[in-house]
Amino acid sequence: MTDQRTQTPTIALALGPVRFTGRAALVPAFAVLAAIVALVAHYRARLLSSPLTISAILWITFQIYWTVAATNSAPSVRSESTASRAVHQRLMLLSIALLFTPLPWLDRRILPSGVIWPVIGVGISVASLALAIGARRTLGRNWSGEITQKTDHQLIRSGPYRFARHPIYSALIGLCLGTAFVSGDVHAFLGTLLMTVAYIRKIRLEERNLDDVFGSAYADYRRSTRALIPWVL
Repeated sequence: MTDQRTQTPTIALALGPVRFTGRAALVPAFAVLAAIVALVAHYRARLLSSPLTISAILWITFQIYWTVAATNSAPSVRSESTASRAVHQRLMLLSIALLFTPLPWLDRRILPSGVIWPVIGVGISVASLALAIGARRTLGRNWSGEITQKTDHQLIRSGPYRFARHPIYSALIGLCLGTAFVSGDVHAFLGTLLMTVAYIRKIRLEERNLDDVFGSAYADYRRSTRALIPWVL
């Protein structure tokens, strides 16, 4: 006799390289919605036909692609602790909130007015989105939003990984920086700074894990590449 019990669907949300499941997915979902509402309310007079619209569309495109691509991932043998993952999730949420939400005293411009900065910002965002998608496709089933050891884990050194060890993180920071240039306000640059801090922390933890998984092969790879920016950082 076949057991035909029904399972309750699990809520899942991929927020960039971070994946939330169950009730934990509700908090970032509401946080993103609140940030979008705040952005629209603050910039309502100049939202349509502006670089902010393009920037928002690029973020939405990134989010949709990542949520779909997150379903194609190999099973994990082991992963980082719940506490460590929670720290990264909170840093991500706070950085995105700062990126989009014009808080009092933080909505002052720090870039000169003019067309050049928004144009540069959109250009950085487009290039970052292309890099994120290319790097994610290169990783395939080896990708994970958490620090993990995968079943049949492979060390990927092709595509963007020939030049940087963490191009997805570079792309996400680039998306933040592009939005900050479009916005020009203090809060957006603080969000970018916090996102950078979050991923520097994650890189340190992740590289320890990759050293354990791949040993001397990863040590050789690390000596021949930079973490985020080729030949620089």
